[in-house]
Amino acid sequence: MTTKILTKQKETSAKIARLNDEFRAVEMLTLTKGIYELHDVLGLIRAVREYKDFNKDNDPYGEHDFGSFVWEGKKIFWKIDYYDPSFELWCDPLHPECERVLTVMLAEEY
Repeated sequence: MTTKILTKQKETSAKIARLNDEFRAVEMLTLTKGIYELHDVLGLIRAVREYKDFNKDNDPYGEHDFGSFVWEGKKIFWKIDYYDPSFELWCDPLHPECERVLTVMLAEEY
């Protein structure tokens, strides 16, 4: 790939990452049944909102749309998905009408 294409991809990923970080910090989350069985759900939500452990292994595109960590001895996944305004189809994460959904789950529920 040319340097120009790689630069454009990095810029796009950085824009998506910024939007995802802002969304994750303040918007509502969807929690699965397994998450509600944990003792410190509020602490877990705080950990998801403050998550910064992104690296090439868990964030290969640099979009900050997925994270995982251990909480109360359980592997936790969180994931941001992108939908059109009707929540029926995928939507470009940079589209102004994109609806983000943040789901927090036990890895075993994936």
